[in-house]
Amino acid sequence: MEGAKMEDARVEECEHDNSNTQEDAQVEESEQNNKDMEVAPALISVHPTRSSVAVAVGSDLRVFSLLDNCAVTLVDDSGGASHNDSIRCIKYGTNGKLFVSAGDDKLVKVWSTDCWRCISTVISEKRVSAVAISNDDLHVCFADKFGVVWVVDLPGFGGTEAPLNKKAAPLLAHYCSIITSLEFSPDGRFIVSADRDFKIRVTMFPTKPLDGAHEIQSFCLGHTEFVSCLAFICAPDSPQGLLVSGGGDSTVRMWDVISGTLLDTCEVGAKVEQVESDATEGKCSTVTDICTIPDCTLIAVAIQSLRGIMLLTCDLPSRTLSVTKVVSIIGENFVPTSLGSSISGGLLWMVTGASNLPCSDVSSLSRVKVISGCASEQEPVVLADTEIPGGAKLLEKLQGSMSIDEKVFLAAADAVKTAMCNLLIKKQYSDEKREFRKRTRNDKKGTQ
Repeated sequence: MEGAKMEDARVEECEHDNSNTQEDAQVEESEQNNKDMEVAPALISVHPTRSSVAVAVGSDLRVFSLLDNCAVTLVDDSGGASHNDSIRCIKYGTNGKLFVSAGDDKLVKVWSTDCWRCISTVISEKRVSAVAISNDDLHVCFADKFGVVWVVDLPGFGGTEAPLNKKAAPLLAHYCSIITSLEFSPDGRFIVSADRDFKIRVTMFPTKPLDGAHEIQSFCLGHTEFVSCLAFICAPDSPQGLLVSGGGDSTVRMWDVISGTLLDTCEVGAKVEQVESDATEGKCSTVTDICTIPDCTLIAVAIQSLRGIMLLTCDLPSRTLSVTKVVSIIGENFVPTSLGSSISGGLLWMVTGASNLPCSDVSSLSRVKVISGCASEQEPVVLADTEIPGGAKLLEKLQGSMSIDEKVFLAAADAVKTAMCNLLIKKQYSDEKREFRKRTRNDKKGTQ
């Protein structure tokens, strides 16, 4: 009798182990499938004086020189491709001498724009989600998926000789929340970081950043969903500027960074429903990017379901935001994934596209559009391809293939929308799945 009980117990234990093994295999397969299905949106960044334009799609970094009217060849002495996984963030420095690219390969690459040579490669411990360059070009900051902002110094940068690869030091942290955007204030005093837990943190940038940033100026709290993007508006009476933010709650908000006070909220989602005839009523329209237009108080806003961009006006005396105009891309499924502008030229650059598209023969695609007249009293106009600076040569470099079906771009827009939700909306796990994720975590630090 006792032997029969022991046998039953062994059978039950074996069945339990088999059940756990099967569940672990299913979880592992699901995790791998999610990794395989990750879609990286196309990104665009414009040199402050419009001497060049950069587009990143997947692991491909494409740069076109508007001064020389030719494609740029990137020089990376590390050997091989510049990046070997999806690039998630690109940015020019304030004066345009530096350019930074980073992403899922845990590499942060600093480029000199004079010769487009990689002058420093920093290895991150985790995948990188945001980057920023200090106004004096002496420090590069980057954020990872675990909510830590790191800083690396570039002393004596001259643009010709590469400094030794640096080891990054922790600057600040958001306690295990994905950081979605990093920006320095116009006066360089503050570094602002936003995360998927609805928070915006304003931190005093220290004189010795490698020792960490310990003084928090304020928190800007008010978003009801993840914060996706940040930008600053220059104001004559505020050297630090006014902060604007967009997020998953279909709003653009304006803040006083000194006090953290919410100055105004613009409900852009409701306006999209009026413009887009096929938009579902009440559907949340995530703000995917914000770009301030230099020399004016206009703000360009990219929204997931909008075929074009929305222009907002900031009234500086009253500290309010209002919708000025929606500039639609007629006859095309062009939903911008990233925006860029320069100090000169009065042009707004847009890109749409993605990489790692599921169920597609195209590994990566991008399309570039430009809007003129944003900074003047003229009506904003979407330029024809032949009117874009650089013309066909620029489009050939930044877009790659020119003959991709419109349906593919529409599918790309849907894939990017799904990918952003998967990335920024918090996932809920069962106890078994959570334990499996703990057992299979790969937190080994890369050799620096």
